[in-house]
Amino acid sequence: MSEAVVLSEKKNRVGIITLNRPAQFNCLSMAVHQGINAALDEFENDADTRCLLINANGKHFCTGADLQEVSGFTQDENATKTFLATGLDTLRRLENSALPVVLAQQGLALAGGLELMMSADVVFAGESAQCGDQHAQFGLVPGWGGSQRLSRLIGRRRAMDLFFSARWIKAREALDWGLVNYVVADEELQQAAIDYCEGLTKRSAAGLATMKTLVNRGLELNLDASLQLEMDLACPALMSDDVREGTTAFLEKREPQFK
Repeated sequence: MSEAVVLSEKKNRVGIITLNRPAQFNCLSMAVHQGINAALDEFENDADTRCLLINANGKHFCTGADLQEVSGFTQDENATKTFLATGLDTLRRLENSALPVVLAQQGLALAGGLELMMSADVVFAGESAQCGDQHAQFGLVPGWGGSQRLSRLIGRRRAMDLFFSARWIKAREALDWGLVNYVVADEELQQAAIDYCEGLTKRSAAGLATMKTLVNRGLELNLDASLQLEMDLACPALMSDDVREGTTAFLEKREPQFK
């Protein structure tokens, strides 16, 4: 029996989703997307899970879509649309999850792997990690949101350079550009990401979810509408049990204990 292409486990209230196709550099197939969605079903329906970590086994995080699978349906419009929609839905689900999504990248994150990386909220990269778009090298175009997310994260000119050149950038440059949040020693990558996630489990789950909603939805609105959104969500948030616990803990000079 073959091993699952996506593994999931929970440690200290952190739901861990692990890409598990190391021999294929964790290329994203339909089965991988199904595995990610199954893990999301598991963790999002578990009230004790407070944060998600996406990582991968092997040398590289993910080098893109499974091109062997893609080559089998490029002449079938319906199959192609299904493949694209499946990937788009998976990554959008990560973006829209009420849970914070942290990602740990070792080695390469290319094309679809970059698209997956960009759907996370916070990204840790190993010192030797590199990322790039890669589609142009093989006559492909982004199909899982890369054309829209990359320019939003790093700006139009940098995005166009990566799209056209298909070049890879190193972790420190990705950090400077805002593609990743933290660069750590390769051997410390997984532990650093886990430690960060465990820190988030001590925060107010409702508070983090509200801030994620405000940032994501606010980016799609003009300033006046986004400020109104903040007012609409901040008012009930400030009247919540978690805020009462937080302010009480501050006055009592102790750490808050959120439920």
